[in-house]
Amino acid sequence: MPFRAVFPKLHTAVRSNASFGDIALSIFLLTQFLDGLYTYLGVLAFGLHVEANPLIAALMVHLGHGPGLISAKIVASILGICLYLREIHGVVALLAGLYMTVAIAPWTLLLFF
Repeated sequence: MPFRAVFPKLHTAVRSNASFGDIALSIFLLTQFLDGLYTYLGVLAFGLHVEANPLIAALMVHLGHGPGLISAKIVASILGICLYLREIHGVVALLAGLYMTVAIAPWTLLLFF
């Protein structure tokens, strides 16, 4: 029996916009990490009232500052990865840009300038 008959060739799926999606996901995950870190530093420096998102603030009250932020960032990261795996790369890129403008930039200005 020929070798190919026993082990059929597996198809490798070609992803559309693979490099764009990879970059978008990388930036999205980086923004999640930075948002969590900057939020934690901001809450330590200025108090919990500085957190604008009431859901994140509630998590931080009920679970503690670190565990609340980590749980929120893990959930957001998992959802971003789900979008990436569904090849909805434009939305991942849009969310990364949104986090850069409404979370990372304000925290950077508040904490470092």
